[in-house]
Amino acid sequence: MTALPEFASLTADDLVTGEAVALDLPAASIGSRMASGLIDIAVTVGSLIGALFLFGALTSGLDQALFWAAMVTTMIVVFLVIPTTIETVTRGKSLGKLALGLRTVRDDAGPISFQHAFVRSLIGFVEIYVLTGVPAFFSAVTNSRSKRLGDHAAGTYVIRERYRLGHPQPAQMPPQLAGWAQNADIAPLPTTLALATRQFLGRLGEITPQARASLSQQLAGQMLTHVSPPPPPGTPPEAFLAAVLVARRDRDLARLYRESELRRRLTQR
Repeated sequence: MTALPEFASLTADDLVTGEAVALDLPAASIGSRMASGLIDIAVTVGSLIGALFLFGALTSGLDQALFWAAMVTTMIVVFLVIPTTIETVTRGKSLGKLALGLRTVRDDAGPISFQHAFVRSLIGFVEIYVLTGVPAFFSAVTNSRSKRLGDHAAGTYVIRERYRLGHPQPAQMPPQLAGWAQNADIAPLPTTLALATRQFLGRLGEITPQARASLSQQLAGQMLTHVSPPPPPGTPPEAFLAAVLVARRDRDLARLYRESELRRRLTQR
């Protein structure tokens, strides 16, 4: 079987609407990431200064070996433990991200774990504090999701959480295929195929004509294995795909309605 288009990939953590349409989570811009990063840096540096003042008062009588051990421990807590803990507990938010409405998520849009937060903090210490943020900036500039090196290593990116996500318009039944779809035998569609088709039909205006023709033929070929009889000769692939989706949706809704009515009648007895 031919592989599905790249945008058809789906995992359990993807954001999916009630119509089973996967939504893209918008990546944060470089500007918003830099602003949130500056807030985080200011908080971290302030915490470090406060910790060093407290550290100096508590370690005035220690020998040199204990002094440096305490110094290293303090820096680990400030640069690693605190940022990792905050992002883990808040599921991807630092103080800067909270202020600007951002959140760190996995590449598949799922929530991050302790491991993701730790890797980001560890590499962030090097690329932001040791190397003054230069690698992080150039990495973000050259990546479509504005990823810094820590995001590449952890498999994460930052999204704009305060963003109104648009729902693709549901497919409409092509009038010329209404009769055929009503009588056709349409088997339940594989989840990946149904999602790929919905996403394709919802993005027709974003796809080049050549890619649009190729993808429609590819999806229609896979869809034909679940439909009998095939559509009338000369049916455009996009119309065929829309007709199958609408027919399956209407049949599923009708089945759910019948089941709901049956449960209602049984519980009223």
